[in-house]
Amino acid sequence: MPRSLRSAVALLLPTLLAACAAPMASNTPVEPVPTGPVEVGIIGLNDFHGALEPPRQSVNVADGKGGVIPVPAGGAAWLASAIDSVRARHPQSMTVSAGDMISASQLASSLYLDEPAIGVMNRIGVDFNAVGNHEFDNGQQELLRKQTGGCEKFTPKEPCALEPFTGATFKYLAASTKRADGSTLFPATGLKTFGSGRNAVTVGVIGLTLKGTPNLVNPTGIQGLTFADEADTINAAIPLLKEQGAHAIVVLIHEGGRTKGEPNPQGCENFAGDIRPILDRLDTRVDVVVSGHTHWSYVCDYAALNPAKPFLLTSAGVYGSLVTDITLQIDPVAGRVVSKKAENVIVQSAPYTSSRGPLANTPLFPQFQPRADVADYVAKYVEASKAYTQRPIGKLERPAPKNDGPEGDALRNLIADAQLGATRDAGAQIAFMNPFGIRAPLVPTADGTLTFGDIYQCQPFGNNVVTQSMTGAQIKAVLEEGLDDTGPKQALAPSTGFVFTYDPARPSGNRIVSITLDGKPLDSAATYRVTVNGFLGLGGDGFSGFVGKPDTVTGPTDIDALESWIRAVPVRSVPQEARVVVKG
Repeated sequence: MPRSLRSAVALLLPTLLAACAAPMASNTPVEPVPTGPVEVGIIGLNDFHGALEPPRQSVNVADGKGGVIPVPAGGAAWLASAIDSVRARHPQSMTVSAGDMISASQLASSLYLDEPAIGVMNRIGVDFNAVGNHEFDNGQQELLRKQTGGCEKFTPKEPCALEPFTGATFKYLAASTKRADGSTLFPATGLKTFGSGRNAVTVGVIGLTLKGTPNLVNPTGIQGLTFADEADTINAAIPLLKEQGAHAIVVLIHEGGRTKGEPNPQGCENFAGDIRPILDRLDTRVDVVVSGHTHWSYVCDYAALNPAKPFLLTSAGVYGSLVTDITLQIDPVAGRVVSKKAENVIVQSAPYTSSRGPLANTPLFPQFQPRADVADYVAKYVEASKAYTQRPIGKLERPAPKNDGPEGDALRNLIADAQLGATRDAGAQIAFMNPFGIRAPLVPTADGTLTFGDIYQCQPFGNNVVTQSMTGAQIKAVLEEGLDDTGPKQALAPSTGFVFTYDPARPSGNRIVSITLDGKPLDSAATYRVTVNGFLGLGGDGFSGFVGKPDTVTGPTDIDALESWIRAVPVRSVPQEARVVVKG
């Protein structure tokens, strides 16, 4: 090569190399760098209990004058509209439930094995549901069918009685419910991602029920299953979710607490309950806890209760009467939640007549209209159940309100009397009714008529009553269990002729002051025949003193006993006398 050409190439080569090093032009768009946090809405539910129709209950709100504003709320079609309105506030959102979606349900759902409750939640668009204790009421095989669908029969009721059942489109989560081989009955966790590329954020969800579930369900339905410690289960799941890319951690737990003071669905005043020791042990990487079980509504900045645990705690009451609107701001660069807030939205629905008279809507809160597709779906099941729900069963002299308080009430007394009357032929002398075994008041029509649907809403469990032998000392011990410092106070309501007095200021386990039967002191050494519902007979609600007693005779179902008692006279009176006396 001539020297002049070699010189030209030498001069040109750096230019060519520089050109080769330059990036080639491309039509691929450059991914934008995140400029701020990504907003994600979490829509929270709990304790729906198959409430297809408005449950004739209200959400109470303080009026600021020492009184209460009752807001009629609930019903699946109204709940669907309320969720749609919350969802419209969030371009990116997910809908979650903290258990007891099914069972202890309205008759239109229960008659059909809660298939319509699942159908409603499919139409609403739930993403995840944590199992609650009531999910196990019909056994684990039936619960598995709720997820997978099909018409295999696991209960005395017929599945797919009205239409084929395809199962839940949402995912059940059961992080603490374990089989003998250590596997969980359903997945422990779930993930949902919003956005894409460098703007994507992922929410990790942990779902579980309370450790005490075995005390709340029939043992045959959970045979072979164990229920692990709640805090340990949650903390063990968090590292895995973080490894899978979760920027936020949301816990769905079927356990809860209660507030005190003026009614306030947005408040957290004097919050207490069995969930608190669990929350105080949680990993600080938890961002939100959606809770349930107590049927109480609250929104808590938990850092105000425990500064070391800066997460949100929420509950939306019961029966779809509220829905929780939770807003998370998630920084995709930092990989964490930078702000969070929540409010409970009242699902104001249709007016109704309560045990205290007509209850109208209020303009102080939005009133939702029923969503048409859900209303039509519910109407199909309600119409099919009318032959059961509208059948008159007798008359009641007055309404019998529901009261969960520790002093007893007329409705519990009425039910105890009914169970005593139904088991006299088994030698029953005393019957007891637990407060949490009642779901709704008894409100007759103007002429006193009650329907089967009325008494079913009051007692939807279908427990057989059992009569067994107990000594006076054993009876006193089991009454003490309801009044001790373990769990909520539960004064068992006794049947007619039985009266006991207790002093809450005395030490736990020694609060009963006196017990009489037909005006005479109960003999500690004597044996009595005692009737309770089968749930209590198995130690339910923590009443272990009823378990394993001799000479047990199984009687009718609790609802059959109540129907027979009301039907037995032209007009059944509601007992008003005090059978549980609180000293001081």
